[in-house]
Amino acid sequence: VQLQASGGGLVQAGGSLRLSCAASGSIFSPNTMGWYRQAPGERRELVADITTGGTTKYADSVKDRFTITRDNAKNTVYLQMSSLKPEDTNVYTCNYLDPRRTAWGQGTLVTVSS
Repeated sequence: VQLQASGGGLVQAGGSLRLSCAASGSIFSPNTMGWYRQAPGERRELVADITTGGTTKYADSVKDRFTITRDNAKNTVYLQMSSLKPEDTNVYTCNYLDPRRTAWGQGTLVTVSS
């Protein structure tokens, strides 16, 4: 499975960004796709994920600000990030997980200026 992520960038605090991640290759259903982030010296944390059935999970720090959705026909997951804060600055990495394997995309940098 290959993951192609896009959508990072620089935004002012309070602004919005949308990340996308498209999976290709040997996709197995059901699966879970999501986004993680890891600041230097810290543990990787789950930001949000979503199953093929639409069940979502969010980190407490992003609930009510971020929304994860997916298009199963396109094997693509989207992370709509709103009300961004400087502490959201990080490298966001896409993940794919099914019962047989996991895959990671390249990270995309999100920078929120104060």
